[in-house]
Amino acid sequence: MLVEWMRMDIRDPRTINPTRECCVLGLPDKDYGEPVTAIVVAESGAKRKREEKSKPVMTVEELCSWAKDKLAPYKLPTRLLIRESLPCNAMGKVNKKELKKSLDHQE
Repeated sequence: MLVEWMRMDIRDPRTINPTRECCVLGLPDKDYGEPVTAIVVAESGAKRKREEKSKPVMTVEELCSWAKDKLAPYKLPTRLLIRESLPCNAMGKVNKKELKKSLDHQE
């Protein structure tokens, strides 16, 4: 089951600092079914700044605090994955099937 955030501005990466791209999926979990997972590609400047301070680019808590006013509680992500890039189709949209396959192979 793929979980979609319904509001367009939520999926727009420009509204979530410091992201360049983002995608939201329900990924299989043996304990929790398919928890909402945000997959984020961070801006290069943000990555550099956080690395200087030895901090992750973003935490799930930071993402949820940003999104709690914009989403219903059941739509808030419980997992956050930071990637270098997201697979896209010919139209430039995130290819969720390919992304899900690549994430399955990593685990």
